Amino acid sequence: MAPDSCPPSKPGLYPSDCEILEGYRTMARNQSGRPARSAAWLAALAKARPVKILLLDVDGVLTDGSLIYSHEGLESKAFNTQDGFGLRLLQEAGLEIGVITARSSEAVARRCANLKMRYVYQGIGNKLEAYREILQQSSCKPFEIAYMGDDWLDLALLNRAGFAAAPANGVREVQEAVHYTTEQSGGHGAVRELCNLILEAKGMYQELLQSYISR
Repeated sequence: MAPDSCPPSKPGLYPSDCEILEGYRTMARNQSGRPARSAAWLAALAKARPVKILLLDVDGVLTDGSLIYSHEGLESKAFNTQDGFGLRLLQEAGLEIGVITARSSEAVARRCANLKMRYVYQGIGNKLEAYREILQQSSCKPFEIAYMGDDWLDLALLNRAGFAAAPANGVREVQEAVHYTTEQSGGHGAVRELCNLILEAKGMYQELLQSYISR
């Protein structure tokens, strides 16, 4: 066994952190050059380049929009681990992240804490109020803010953000209002796709990838 290889996990157990990291290394080694990018992706790079803060809706963006209730009335949500890793990569690149959502959920609070989000606004009926507060706190300009939303409640903010994005499952009116619509749906990699686009726009995608290959 090579000294830098991972011992296999026992049957029935989740893969170890070592195995997950080795998987990323293998995928990166197998890439033959940079992946092909769509015309929409390339057109969005200029808008994404100045971004310093990425803000997200939750239901339909960080999740697939499903609401699951237990017999006791407790609400649960499913989050995508690749989305989470993409957000951590943005933080490694020096960006800040946050959520603005009309609903309130303990599951969301725990996910945001896990990802060490600076801006967490739940139960917000008027998302513009939270947006203006973030602008004031951060001293950022609107062109330095990115926001991803999927439904009508997001339109006012999407129309003001410097870089507006929607997941593939976003309603038609939202998709028509944004600078970029992801190929992936909310809860299924849409946020990771957006994170990758922002990192590429800033010229940091390959640098971060190489840092994980070299670990």
